[in-house]
Amino acid sequence: MTLEDVPQVEEIEREAFPTTWPPSAFQHELRHNRIARYLVAVEEPEEATDERPEPPPEPGLARLLGGMWRALRAQGEGRERVVGYLGIWLPADEAHIIAVAVRTSHRRQGIGELLLLAGLELARREGRALATLECRVSNLPAQALYEKYGFKRVGLRPRYYSDNMEDAYVMALDGLDTPAVARRLGELRRLYLARWGDVQFRVGA
Repeated sequence: MTLEDVPQVEEIEREAFPTTWPPSAFQHELRHNRIARYLVAVEEPEEATDERPEPPPEPGLARLLGGMWRALRAQGEGRERVVGYLGIWLPADEAHIIAVAVRTSHRRQGIGELLLLAGLELARREGRALATLECRVSNLPAQALYEKYGFKRVGLRPRYYSDNMEDAYVMALDGLDTPAVARRLGELRRLYLARWGDVQFRVGA
């Protein structure tokens, strides 16, 4: 994610979450939070134009034209439409996923899984051994996705979500830096690409 992406990311956040961060929070994260990393999933227009590209009438991952996504992007490189984002903090030896969100128009297209997979690959590259996150107890699809990637429920945060006082499960994936997890992520990546097609990963250095 770059500062140019922030307005689109704020749109996605408003769609995805009942409560949102205050204005300028993402700018502050990108500029000042040294442990923060933000990734975006983008679709690229077929031709660069002066107009902001409209979404396809029936969005699908095949239309993402490579589904390119990255942590850092050069200023002024195209007019890509951000369709999802992931935020992750990297304190000590932990990777804490703070948010995963996808545009309403692009859900059920595998984009959330794409973001999770690349976030975990980023955490491995940064040498983190443990990945953690919170998930609403009612969000069964998200729990199923996290469990697919090896997360386990390790705790409960009562009344964690301020909009409705819903509890949150604390979920963790240990051994992120081990060969066994690396092999598992590699296999899940192959399965993902077999299902969704030729998606390109580009994570900033």
